[in-house]
Amino acid sequence: MNVLFVSAEMSPLAKVGGLGDVAGSLPIALRARGLDVRIAMPFYATVDRAKAAARRIGEVEVPWPGGHQRAGVWLADVRGVPVYLVEHEGMFGREKVYGFDDDPARFLFFCDALLAASGLIDFTPGVIHAQDWHAALLLTRLDAEASHPWAGAGSVYTIHNLALQGNFDRGFAAHFGIGHAQLAPPDALPHEMMMSAMAQGIAHADRVNTVSDTYAREILTHEYGAGLDPLLRARQAIVSGIVNGIDYEEFDPQTDRDLTAHYTVDTLDARAENKRALQRQAGLPEDAGALLFGVVTRLFAQKGIDLLPPALEPVLAHGNAQLVVLGTGDEAVHEMLNALEARHAQKVKVWLDFNPPLGQKIYGGADCFLMPSRYEPCGLGQLISLRYGAVPLVRRTGGLADTVEDVDAAVTAGTGFVFGAADAHELQQACERALAAFARPGAWRAIQQRGMRQDWSWGRAGARYAELYEAARASRAAKKGA
Repeated sequence: MNVLFVSAEMSPLAKVGGLGDVAGSLPIALRARGLDVRIAMPFYATVDRAKAAARRIGEVEVPWPGGHQRAGVWLADVRGVPVYLVEHEGMFGREKVYGFDDDPARFLFFCDALLAASGLIDFTPGVIHAQDWHAALLLTRLDAEASHPWAGAGSVYTIHNLALQGNFDRGFAAHFGIGHAQLAPPDALPHEMMMSAMAQGIAHADRVNTVSDTYAREILTHEYGAGLDPLLRARQAIVSGIVNGIDYEEFDPQTDRDLTAHYTVDTLDARAENKRALQRQAGLPEDAGALLFGVVTRLFAQKGIDLLPPALEPVLAHGNAQLVVLGTGDEAVHEMLNALEARHAQKVKVWLDFNPPLGQKIYGGADCFLMPSRYEPCGLGQLISLRYGAVPLVRRTGGLADTVEDVDAAVTAGTGFVFGAADAHELQQACERALAAFARPGAWRAIQQRGMRQDWSWGRAGARYAELYEAARASRAAKKGA
């Protein structure tokens, strides 16, 4: 089966968040299953041209308001996966990937350029797999262009974060030729609900999925639906979830170059040297008996980081615990964490930075990894922490609920500590449960080993995506035959 995987980012060419990790790893697992998966993404100015080693295969004219625009098309090979790169100086020759007022137009141009390049690419997909809102309008365009060579392809639309939607208005739709038929909602829903790329992807795909089973159920509700839950419920029959994986070659404590000491599930004693090295780097006492909590994340309310100071204040004051935090985000959260560090200078270190090597040191050295997210479509941090023996402590939501099994009262089962409400008191109680379990070294070691022995590699997820592609292709064929 030929699959065109369409994404705004792909590691290592361009990575802003988890989408880049998915696009950099899932296609490799799918190709290992015999699928001919190829990727399409914009050729940003931020991409390292030397490392990409791309060759220019041609140029296309893209229909665009005010006259045609010309876009270059390049081809690279990234870890054995062919990657088509769409180049346009005005749209993608900028200092970052996202964050511009014209982002909806920029990514619509990417979709239109990709469609214009179909003959140049010389690859006919049986399935188009569009990722998040940036690629969604590709499906809208195809539904309006029955004569396009790719119009017969099944379509899968993956929601990575429903809250980011690529909103537009009627003026945008009229200007860029998104017609009444494309804006018509199902089930007599309000037309305004269709005014985003995210809504368009949901409405025009043959199959809609998201990145965990629990999040697929959550987004059908008003609480998590980000205003699109009525549309998702209208298409509920084609909505499903598949938990993300991680690259087990990239994330391997036995070979990770950023760790001071390497280890496996059977040689966990060596992990203690990583904890000592992390404590030294943080300027904290090298205390093997202190439970070292670690955080690596974007510092925003979505991630529940504002719950940490009130929850950990009593834990740090009365328990033998330490905390290291790495990330950047909201200034108000920065101030809260800095104030916590000031009050507990010998127990807390906060790095307001984006530093992947240091993040790996935290995964490999922290005893317990904190993810108190208010919502989490999937989450990669808890999967990496399980792989590295940093026992996850998470809120029961989205992919966190699907991947972390709560430690039982006897501390004889479970892979981490799970709490319910997005509440500082519940988070505090979970931290205190972790402290009590950490005081029992044999029980703690067993928790670590249970987590490390789980399989959250992409091979598991790849099998489910292959089934989803078959379903999308069959659905498209049935529509054509109707």
